[in-house]
Amino acid sequence: MPHSAWVSEAIRKIEADFNRSADTHLVPLDLPGYPDIRFYFKDESSHPTGSLKHRLARSLFLYALCNGWINEKSTVIEASSGSTAISEAYFARLLGLPFVAVIPASTSRMKIAEIEFYGGRCHLVAQGSKIYAESHRIAREAGGHYMDQFTYAERATDWRANNNIAESIFKQMAAEEHPVPAWIVSSGGTGGTIATLGRYVAYRRHATRVLCADPENSVFFDYFRSVLAGQPDASLTLGVGSRIEGIGRPRVERSFLPTCIDAMAKVPDALSFAAMRYLAARLGKRVGGSTGTNFVGVLYLAGRMKARGEAGSIVSLLCDSGERYRTTYYDDAWYAAQGIAIADADALIARAAAGEAIFAGAGAGVETAGF
Repeated sequence: MPHSAWVSEAIRKIEADFNRSADTHLVPLDLPGYPDIRFYFKDESSHPTGSLKHRLARSLFLYALCNGWINEKSTVIEASSGSTAISEAYFARLLGLPFVAVIPASTSRMKIAEIEFYGGRCHLVAQGSKIYAESHRIAREAGGHYMDQFTYAERATDWRANNNIAESIFKQMAAEEHPVPAWIVSSGGTGGTIATLGRYVAYRRHATRVLCADPENSVFFDYFRSVLAGQPDASLTLGVGSRIEGIGRPRVERSFLPTCIDAMAKVPDALSFAAMRYLAARLGKRVGGSTGTNFVGVLYLAGRMKARGEAGSIVSLLCDSGERYRTTYYDDAWYAAQGIAIADADALIARAAAGEAIFAGAGAGVETAGF
């Protein structure tokens, strides 16, 4: 079936929006405790919708349009912990389409307000594990299209070129002291970004390795370990959701491809939040919890490289702005209510950032696999 004039115009609008957007910055971070290692963060918070998920939403809309799944009468539905829904609401408004975000009731009020700012409607679900079934139900009853980021993220993203996040990183690193990173670190939400990074590194035959940092309430790490053991168990589930919004899943998502990853680290939430707070102070801007999870993975690798006498660069992602979490991650009362001893975790991260081997062995509760 040939595409309609409306679909062609919709694709043009998305491409024009992309052309108006500059690339995101690659921000260096100086850690004197690691004199032979250079650190960089790709600042994805500078996208129009404030997060890494802007890239994913653009790709998902183009994928759905080119597949003939969306037309001018479509209602678009997405299951999300917030950031993807914000970005998809942006693109739905660009195309004049109604948008429904199916999100956990625990999603930050700031994220809900941003979804609504772009014209989206929020459908809150008490149990995070129910967002998938609710999304299917709403799409069926509305005669709409369920984007299903957790299935299509890895296949909708252009991983060979087209200025994807991996290609952008390597272009921006070209004039640095160590232009080919020893490691790239990213957390896993849908799995789409980590798959893009791993595929691009393999395609360009770089010596770079890819580490996926996973929060404590997520099955991705255990699934990765089962794959390494030759007994992959895609049936793994958890009864609770991640406290690190945007990453970590209670089930194995179809877009999470462990074979694209070299190694994984499972990070306790307290350390993710402490690393987030440390980075916010060092960078002079608030960052989200997923960036903190990434930074713990970075510190683990830096300690490992230092102990082995290795020099090189480590690149990670600043996934979103911490302004979305003013009343949670940046509120001491929230930590008290959650029972998180943040002061102890703050001290551990400060020591690790200063060059101490805090994460050696089973130190500080960080688990690793793939090394």
